Amino acid sequence: MAELGKGVTAGKLAINVQKRLSRAQEKVLQKLGKADETRDAAFEEMVANFNKQMTEGTKLQKDLKAYLTAVKTLHDASRRLQDCLAEMYEPDWFGKEEMDTLAEDTDTLWLDYHQNITDKSLVCMDTYLSQFPDIKARIAKRDRKMVDFDSARHHFSSLQKGKKKDEAKIAKAEEELGRAQKIFEELNVELQDELPVLWDSRVGVYVNTFQSLAGHQEKFHRDMSKLSQNLNDIMTKLEEQRQLKKGGDIATTGDGAKSDEANHSDSACSAPKRPGPPPGRPPPRLTPSPDQRQQHADMFDDEASPPDTHTESTSTTTQQSSATSSSDGELPPGFLYKVKAIHDYAATDGDELELKNGDVVLVVAFDNPDEQDDGWLMGLKESQWLKEKNISAKGVFPENFTQKI
Repeated sequence: MAELGKGVTAGKLAINVQKRLSRAQEKVLQKLGKADETRDAAFEEMVANFNKQMTEGTKLQKDLKAYLTAVKTLHDASRRLQDCLAEMYEPDWFGKEEMDTLAEDTDTLWLDYHQNITDKSLVCMDTYLSQFPDIKARIAKRDRKMVDFDSARHHFSSLQKGKKKDEAKIAKAEEELGRAQKIFEELNVELQDELPVLWDSRVGVYVNTFQSLAGHQEKFHRDMSKLSQNLNDIMTKLEEQRQLKKGGDIATTGDGAKSDEANHSDSACSAPKRPGPPPGRPPPRLTPSPDQRQQHADMFDDEASPPDTHTESTSTTTQQSSATSSSDGELPPGFLYKVKAIHDYAATDGDELELKNGDVVLVVAFDNPDEQDDGWLMGLKESQWLKEKNISAKGVFPENFTQKI
Protein backbone atom coordinates (compact mmCIF):
# COMPACT_ATOMS: atom_id res chain seq x y z
CA MET A 1 0.00 0.00 0.00
CA ALA A 2 1.38 3.32 -1.04
CA GLU A 3 2.63 5.70 1.64
CA LEU A 4 1.03 9.17 1.51
CA GLY A 5 3.04 10.71 4.30
CA LYS A 6 4.86 9.87 7.49
CA GLY A 7 2.71 7.30 9.26
CA VAL A 8 -0.24 7.83 6.89
CA THR A 9 -1.35 5.13 4.45
CA ALA A 10 -4.05 5.15 1.79
CA GLY A 11 -6.18 2.92 3.98
CA LYS A 12 -6.00 5.27 6.96
CA LEU A 13 -6.75 8.23 4.75
CA ALA A 14 -9.81 6.48 3.36
CA ILE A 15 -11.01 5.70 6.89
CA ASN A 16 -10.59 9.35 7.95
CA VAL A 17 -12.46 10.57 4.88
CA GLN A 18 -15.28 8.14 5.59
CA LYS A 19 -15.47 9.33 9.21
CA ARG A 20 -15.75 12.96 8.10
CA LEU A 21 -18.53 12.10 5.65
CA SER A 22 -20.44 10.13 8.29
CA ARG A 23 -20.16 12.97 10.80
CA ALA A 24 -21.28 15.52 8.22
CA GLN A 25 -24.31 13.42 7.29
CA GLU A 26 -25.17 12.89 10.95
CA LYS A 27 -25.01 16.65 11.67
CA VAL A 28 -27.28 17.37 8.71
CA LEU A 29 -29.84 14.80 9.88
CA GLN A 30 -29.72 16.25 13.42
CA LYS A 31 -30.28 19.78 12.15
CA LEU A 32 -33.19 18.60 10.01
CA GLY A 33 -34.69 16.86 13.04
CA LYS A 34 -34.45 13.42 11.44
CA ALA A 35 -32.00 12.17 14.06
CA ASP A 36 -31.77 12.85 17.76
CA GLU A 37 -28.63 14.43 19.25
CA THR A 38 -26.91 13.61 22.49
CA ARG A 39 -27.05 16.75 24.64
CA ASP A 40 -25.47 17.53 28.02
CA ALA A 41 -26.49 20.96 29.34
CA ALA A 42 -24.09 20.79 32.31
CA PHE A 43 -21.14 20.02 30.05
CA GLU A 44 -22.10 22.79 27.63
CA GLU A 45 -22.00 25.25 30.55
CA MET A 46 -18.53 23.97 31.46
CA VAL A 47 -17.39 24.60 27.88
CA ALA A 48 -18.84 28.11 27.91
CA ASN A 49 -16.94 28.84 31.15
CA PHE A 50 -13.78 27.39 29.62
CA ASN A 51 -14.01 29.65 26.57
CA LYS A 52 -14.64 32.71 28.77
CA GLN A 53 -11.75 31.77 31.05
CA MET A 54 -9.37 31.33 28.12
CA THR A 55 -10.38 34.67 26.58
CA GLU A 56 -9.93 36.58 29.85
CA GLY A 57 -6.60 34.91 30.60
CA THR A 58 -5.27 35.69 27.12
CA LYS A 59 -6.27 39.35 27.47
CA LEU A 60 -4.61 39.59 30.89
CA GLN A 61 -1.43 38.06 29.51
CA LYS A 62 -1.43 40.56 26.63
CA ASP A 63 -1.98 43.56 28.92
CA LEU A 64 0.71 42.36 31.34
CA LYS A 65 3.19 42.16 28.48
CA ALA A 66 2.20 45.69 27.44
CA TYR A 67 2.82 46.86 31.01
CA LEU A 68 6.28 45.29 30.98
CA THR A 69 7.01 47.04 27.70
CA ALA A 70 6.01 50.36 29.31
CA VAL A 71 8.30 49.65 32.29
CA LYS A 72 11.16 48.97 29.89
CA THR A 73 10.44 52.24 28.06
CA LEU A 74 10.40 54.19 31.33
CA HIS A 75 13.65 52.52 32.35
CA ASP A 76 15.31 53.60 29.11
CA ALA A 77 14.05 57.16 29.55
CA SER A 78 15.28 57.23 33.16
CA ARG A 79 18.72 55.98 32.12
CA ARG A 80 19.04 58.65 29.42
CA LEU A 81 18.00 61.34 31.89
CA GLN A 82 20.55 60.18 34.47
CA ASP A 83 23.26 60.01 31.80
CA CYS A 84 22.44 63.56 30.73
CA LEU A 85 22.71 64.81 34.31
CA ALA A 86 26.01 62.99 34.83
CA GLU A 87 27.48 64.61 31.71
CA MET A 88 26.44 68.10 32.78
CA TYR A 89 27.48 67.70 36.43
CA GLU A 90 30.88 69.35 36.80
CA PRO A 91 33.56 67.48 38.82
CA ASP A 92 34.02 70.22 41.43
CA TRP A 93 30.32 70.48 42.25
CA PHE A 94 28.98 69.15 45.52
CA GLY A 95 27.95 65.48 45.52
CA LYS A 96 29.59 64.41 42.23
CA GLU A 97 30.42 60.92 43.54
CA GLU A 98 26.99 60.62 45.17
CA MET A 99 25.37 61.55 41.84
CA ASP A 100 27.25 58.78 40.01
CA THR A 101 26.28 56.23 42.65
CA LEU A 102 22.67 57.40 42.58
CA ALA A 103 22.52 56.90 38.79
CA GLU A 104 23.82 53.32 39.15
CA ASP A 105 21.35 52.54 41.95
CA THR A 106 18.46 53.93 39.90
CA ASP A 107 19.38 51.77 36.90
CA THR A 108 19.67 48.67 39.09
CA LEU A 109 16.31 49.38 40.69
CA TRP A 110 14.59 49.55 37.29
CA LEU A 111 16.27 46.31 36.16
CA ASP A 112 15.21 44.44 39.29
CA TYR A 113 11.65 45.74 38.99
CA HIS A 114 11.32 44.58 35.38
CA GLN A 115 12.86 41.17 36.13
CA ASN A 116 10.69 40.55 39.20
CA ILE A 117 7.48 41.27 37.31
CA THR A 118 8.61 38.97 34.50
CA ASP A 119 9.55 36.11 36.81
CA LYS A 120 6.72 36.33 39.32
CA SER A 121 3.72 37.62 37.33
CA LEU A 122 4.18 37.03 33.61
CA VAL A 123 5.66 33.53 33.99
CA CYS A 124 2.74 32.62 36.24
CA MET A 125 0.28 33.69 33.52
CA ASP A 126 2.23 31.88 30.80
CA THR A 127 2.15 28.63 32.80
CA TYR A 128 -1.55 29.06 33.50
CA LEU A 129 -2.45 29.58 29.82
CA SER A 130 -0.20 26.79 28.53
CA GLN A 131 -2.77 24.14 29.55
CA PHE A 132 -5.65 25.62 27.51
CA PRO A 133 -4.63 24.44 23.99
CA ASP A 134 -4.55 20.77 25.02
CA ILE A 135 -7.91 20.96 26.79
CA LYS A 136 -9.42 22.85 23.86
CA ALA A 137 -8.25 20.11 21.49
CA ARG A 138 -9.73 17.40 23.71
CA ILE A 139 -13.07 19.23 23.87
CA ALA A 140 -13.14 19.32 20.07
CA LYS A 141 -12.25 15.61 19.94
CA ARG A 142 -14.99 14.83 22.46
CA ASP A 143 -17.50 16.63 20.19
CA ARG A 144 -16.38 14.57 17.19
CA LYS A 145 -16.60 11.31 19.13
CA MET A 146 -20.07 12.29 20.32
CA VAL A 147 -21.19 12.61 16.69
CA ASP A 148 -19.59 9.23 15.94
CA PHE A 149 -21.47 7.73 18.87
CA ASP A 150 -24.77 9.21 17.68
CA SER A 151 -24.14 7.99 14.12
CA ALA A 152 -23.32 4.44 15.32
CA ARG A 153 -26.36 4.46 17.55
CA HIS A 154 -28.66 5.50 14.72
CA HIS A 155 -27.12 2.96 12.31
CA PHE A 156 -27.60 0.14 14.80
CA SER A 157 -31.18 1.21 15.46
CA SER A 158 -32.05 1.34 11.77
CA LEU A 159 -30.69 -2.19 11.21
CA GLN A 160 -32.76 -3.50 14.09
CA LYS A 161 -35.90 -1.93 12.69
CA GLY A 162 -35.32 -3.11 9.12
CA LYS A 163 -37.68 -5.62 7.50
CA LYS A 164 -34.84 -7.86 6.39
CA LYS A 165 -32.55 -8.34 9.33
CA ASP A 166 -28.97 -9.26 8.70
CA GLU A 167 -27.68 -10.61 11.97
CA ALA A 168 -24.07 -10.26 10.91
CA LYS A 169 -24.49 -6.57 10.08
CA ILE A 170 -26.44 -6.00 13.27
CA ALA A 171 -23.71 -7.62 15.31
CA LYS A 172 -21.01 -5.52 13.60
CA ALA A 173 -23.05 -2.34 14.09
CA GLU A 174 -23.51 -3.18 17.75
CA GLU A 175 -19.78 -3.71 18.12
CA GLU A 176 -19.04 -0.36 16.47
CA LEU A 177 -21.63 1.30 18.71
CA GLY A 178 -19.99 -0.10 21.83
CA ARG A 179 -16.55 1.06 20.70
CA ALA A 180 -17.79 4.57 19.82
CA GLN A 181 -19.63 4.85 23.11
CA LYS A 182 -16.56 3.81 25.12
CA ILE A 183 -14.26 6.35 23.41
CA PHE A 184 -16.80 9.14 23.85
CA GLU A 185 -17.51 8.38 27.49
CA GLU A 186 -13.83 8.21 28.41
CA LEU A 187 -13.22 11.69 26.98
CA ASN A 188 -16.44 13.00 28.43
CA VAL A 189 -15.68 11.80 31.96
CA GLU A 190 -12.13 13.17 31.87
CA LEU A 191 -13.28 16.62 30.79
CA GLN A 192 -16.14 16.71 33.26
CA ASP A 193 -13.54 16.17 36.00
CA GLU A 194 -10.96 18.67 34.66
CA LEU A 195 -13.06 21.61 33.49
CA PRO A 196 -14.58 22.55 36.91
CA VAL A 197 -11.12 22.34 38.53
CA LEU A 198 -9.64 24.56 35.83
CA TRP A 199 -12.51 27.06 36.22
CA ASP A 200 -11.94 27.34 39.96
CA SER A 201 -8.16 27.73 39.52
CA ARG A 202 -8.54 31.14 37.88
CA VAL A 203 -9.09 32.84 41.27
CA GLY A 204 -5.77 31.65 42.68
CA VAL A 205 -3.95 32.59 39.49
CA TYR A 206 -5.35 36.15 39.52
CA VAL A 207 -4.56 36.53 43.21
CA ASN A 208 -0.96 35.37 42.81
CA THR A 209 -0.39 37.47 39.70
CA PHE A 210 -1.71 40.76 41.05
CA GLN A 211 -0.50 40.25 44.61
CA SER A 212 3.02 39.72 43.30
CA LEU A 213 2.68 42.70 40.95
CA ALA A 214 1.42 44.96 43.74
CA GLY A 215 4.17 43.87 46.11
CA HIS A 216 6.93 44.60 43.61
CA GLN A 217 5.32 47.91 42.69
CA GLU A 218 5.20 48.96 46.34
CA LYS A 219 8.85 48.04 46.92
CA PHE A 220 9.99 49.72 43.71
CA HIS A 221 8.23 53.02 44.43
CA ARG A 222 9.41 53.00 48.06
CA ASP A 223 13.05 52.50 47.06
CA MET A 224 12.73 54.97 44.17
CA SER A 225 11.28 57.55 46.57
CA LYS A 226 14.43 57.28 48.72
CA LEU A 227 16.66 57.81 45.69
CA SER A 228 14.54 60.78 44.61
CA GLN A 229 14.89 62.31 48.07
CA ASN A 230 18.66 61.83 47.89
CA LEU A 231 18.72 63.59 44.53
CA ASN A 232 16.66 66.45 45.93
CA ASP A 233 19.02 66.78 48.93
CA ILE A 234 22.06 66.94 46.62
CA MET A 235 20.44 69.65 44.49
CA THR A 236 19.46 71.64 47.59
CA LYS A 237 22.99 71.46 49.00
CA LEU A 238 24.48 72.45 45.66
CA GLU A 239 22.26 75.54 45.55
CA GLU A 240 23.13 76.44 49.15
CA GLN A 241 26.83 76.25 48.41
CA ARG A 242 26.37 78.38 45.31
CA GLN A 243 24.62 81.04 47.38
CA LEU A 244 27.33 80.94 50.07
CA LYS A 245 30.07 81.23 47.46
CA LYS A 246 28.28 84.11 45.80
CA GLY A 247 27.89 85.88 49.13
CA GLY A 248 31.58 85.40 49.92
CA ASP A 249 32.64 86.82 46.56
CA ILE A 250 30.48 89.90 47.06
CA ALA A 251 31.83 90.45 50.58
CA THR A 252 35.45 90.57 49.33
CA THR A 253 34.78 93.27 46.72
CA GLY A 254 34.02 96.99 47.04
CA ASP A 255 30.74 98.72 46.33
CA GLY A 256 31.69 99.30 42.72
CA ALA A 257 32.65 95.64 42.23
CA LYS A 258 29.39 94.48 43.83
CA SER A 259 27.42 96.76 41.54
CA ASP A 260 29.29 95.48 38.48
CA GLU A 261 28.69 91.83 39.49
CA ALA A 262 25.01 92.52 40.02
CA ASN A 263 24.75 94.06 36.55
CA HIS A 264 26.38 90.98 34.98
CA SER A 265 24.28 88.51 36.96
CA ASP A 266 21.01 90.20 36.00
CA SER A 267 21.39 89.30 32.34
CA ALA A 268 18.46 88.63 30.07
CA CYS A 269 18.72 84.84 30.49
CA SER A 270 19.03 84.84 34.28
CA ALA A 271 16.10 84.51 36.66
CA PRO A 272 15.96 86.70 39.83
CA LYS A 273 18.03 85.16 42.56
CA ARG A 274 16.20 83.76 45.56
CA PRO A 275 17.60 83.02 48.98
CA GLY A 276 18.37 79.47 49.94
CA PRO A 277 15.80 77.58 52.01
CA PRO A 278 15.56 78.50 55.69
CA PRO A 279 18.12 76.63 57.76
CA GLY A 280 16.98 73.60 59.68
CA ARG A 281 16.64 73.64 63.44
CA PRO A 282 19.97 71.99 64.35
CA PRO A 283 21.75 72.02 67.77
CA PRO A 284 21.88 75.49 69.44
CA ARG A 285 24.75 77.92 69.23
CA LEU A 286 26.12 80.26 71.91
CA THR A 287 24.43 83.63 72.41
CA PRO A 288 25.19 86.52 74.81
CA SER A 289 24.67 85.73 78.49
CA PRO A 290 21.79 87.46 80.38
CA ASP A 291 24.27 89.89 82.02
CA GLN A 292 25.73 90.81 78.64
CA ARG A 293 22.23 91.32 77.18
CA GLN A 294 21.24 93.53 80.10
CA GLN A 295 24.47 95.55 79.77
CA HIS A 296 23.78 96.00 76.08
CA ALA A 297 20.19 97.09 76.74
CA ASP A 298 21.35 99.55 79.46
CA MET A 299 23.81 101.05 77.02
CA PHE A 300 21.01 101.77 74.54
CA ASP A 301 18.74 103.07 77.30
CA ASP A 302 21.46 105.53 78.39
CA GLU A 303 21.89 106.66 74.80
CA ALA A 304 18.17 107.17 74.22
CA SER A 305 18.42 110.76 75.70
CA PRO A 306 20.99 112.76 73.70
CA PRO A 307 23.68 114.42 75.94
CA ASP A 308 24.75 117.98 75.53
CA THR A 309 27.99 117.07 73.82
CA HIS A 310 27.99 116.74 70.07
CA THR A 311 30.71 114.22 69.43
CA GLU A 312 30.50 111.92 66.44
CA SER A 313 29.90 108.82 68.64
CA THR A 314 27.01 110.39 70.56
CA SER A 315 25.38 111.62 67.34
CA THR A 316 25.51 108.13 65.82
CA THR A 317 23.97 106.53 68.91
CA THR A 318 21.19 109.15 69.00
CA GLN A 319 20.33 108.48 65.34
CA GLN A 320 20.11 104.70 65.98
CA SER A 321 17.88 105.22 69.04
CA SER A 322 15.60 107.64 67.19
CA ALA A 323 15.27 105.25 64.26
CA THR A 324 14.24 102.40 66.52
CA SER A 325 11.29 104.13 68.19
CA SER A 326 9.19 106.95 66.84
CA SER A 327 7.09 107.45 69.99
CA ASP A 328 8.65 107.52 73.46
CA GLY A 329 11.91 105.68 72.66
CA GLU A 330 10.95 102.59 74.68
CA LEU A 331 12.65 99.38 73.47
CA PRO A 332 11.56 95.77 73.98
CA PRO A 333 13.40 93.87 76.74
CA GLY A 334 16.64 92.30 75.53
CA PHE A 335 16.79 94.44 72.36
CA LEU A 336 20.03 93.88 70.38
CA TYR A 337 19.66 95.47 66.94
CA LYS A 338 17.22 95.66 64.06
CA VAL A 339 17.04 94.03 60.63
CA LYS A 340 15.01 94.48 57.47
CA ALA A 341 13.33 91.61 55.61
CA ILE A 342 14.65 91.31 52.05
CA HIS A 343 12.37 88.38 51.10
CA ASP A 344 8.96 87.13 52.14
CA TYR A 345 8.94 84.27 54.62
CA ALA A 346 5.87 82.13 55.34
CA ALA A 347 5.91 80.75 58.87
CA THR A 348 5.72 76.96 59.06
CA ASP A 349 5.42 76.62 62.84
CA GLY A 350 3.56 78.37 65.65
CA ASP A 351 6.70 79.93 67.13
CA GLU A 352 7.88 81.47 63.82
CA LEU A 353 7.49 85.06 62.64
CA GLU A 354 5.76 85.80 59.34
CA LEU A 355 7.82 88.25 57.21
CA LYS A 356 7.02 90.45 54.25
CA ASN A 357 9.68 92.11 52.14
CA GLY A 358 10.53 95.45 53.78
CA ASP A 359 9.38 94.59 57.33
CA VAL A 360 11.63 96.03 60.03
CA VAL A 361 12.22 93.56 62.87
CA LEU A 362 13.58 94.33 66.35
CA VAL A 363 15.99 91.53 67.24
CA VAL A 364 15.88 90.47 70.89
CA ALA A 365 17.82 87.91 72.87
CA PHE A 366 16.39 84.45 73.51
CA ASP A 367 15.02 83.96 77.03
CA ASN A 368 16.97 80.70 77.13
CA PRO A 369 20.17 80.82 75.03
CA ASP A 370 20.11 77.02 74.67
CA GLU A 371 16.90 77.28 72.63
CA GLN A 372 18.54 79.30 69.84
CA ASP A 373 19.18 77.32 66.66
CA ASP A 374 21.98 78.14 64.27
CA GLY A 375 20.84 80.54 61.55
CA TRP A 376 17.67 81.66 63.41
CA LEU A 377 16.97 84.92 65.30
CA MET A 378 14.31 86.00 67.78
CA GLY A 379 12.45 89.25 67.21
CA LEU A 380 9.21 91.14 66.72
CA LYS A 381 8.05 93.53 64.05
CA GLU A 382 8.82 97.19 64.83
CA SER A 383 5.38 98.31 63.66
CA GLN A 384 3.65 95.87 65.99
CA TRP A 385 5.84 96.82 68.95
CA LEU A 386 5.19 100.55 68.47
CA LYS A 387 1.47 99.86 68.27
CA GLU A 388 0.94 97.38 71.10
CA LYS A 389 4.18 97.21 73.16
CA ASN A 390 3.50 93.48 73.45
CA ILE A 391 6.64 91.36 73.78
CA SER A 392 4.60 88.15 73.39
CA ALA A 393 4.29 88.94 69.68
CA LYS A 394 7.91 87.90 69.16
CA GLY A 395 8.93 84.83 67.18
CA VAL A 396 11.88 83.19 65.47
CA PHE A 397 12.78 83.82 61.81
CA PRO A 398 15.60 82.78 59.41
CA GLU A 399 18.52 85.18 59.47
CA ASN A 400 19.29 84.70 55.75
CA PHE A 401 15.92 86.26 54.82
CA THR A 402 16.94 89.59 56.44
CA GLN A 403 19.61 92.26 56.28
CA LYS A 404 21.05 94.08 59.30
CA ILE A 405 20.42 97.83 59.30
